Amino acid sequence: MKIAEALALRADLQKRLEQLKQRLLKNARIQEGDTPAEDPADLQSELETSAQELIVLIQRINRTNAGSRFGDRTMSDALAERDVLKIRYNTYRELATAASTTQGRTTRSEVKFISTVSVAAVQRKADDLAKQYRELDTRIQEADWLTTLLD
Repeated sequence: MKIAEALALRADLQKRLEQLKQRLLKNARIQEGDTPAEDPADLQSELETSAQELIVLIQRINRTNAGSRFGDRTMSDALAERDVLKIRYNTYRELATAASTTQGRTTRSEVKFISTVSVAAVQRKADDLAKQYRELDTRIQEADWLTTLLD
């Protein structure tokens, strides 16, 4: 199995766990004399089995990423860089939005707000970070389809 397939399976298992949680919560209490739509014990068993599968899969993905080379670094290092690029991009994008928000004043006595940063420069920085993120993410996805998942 390639790591990209394992990542898709991880996402499926995470969704499955969330669905099982919701089903458990719906069947946690019933009116006296009624029977639950689904047996909570069966749902708990299924939840525990799926959770264990997810643990094993995440451990394998992490071992593979830690041992795989990605240029001059490990895949884990590249993933950390990508995650931080996304945080930085989102911060600059939100900063540009906040700084460019205009307000309507109806009288001269209303408080006037001005931007404390250059919106154009901040937007250029956000655009540059978005490009770096896209390029790195594309290279990571390509590597994911070429890398075999370790046991």
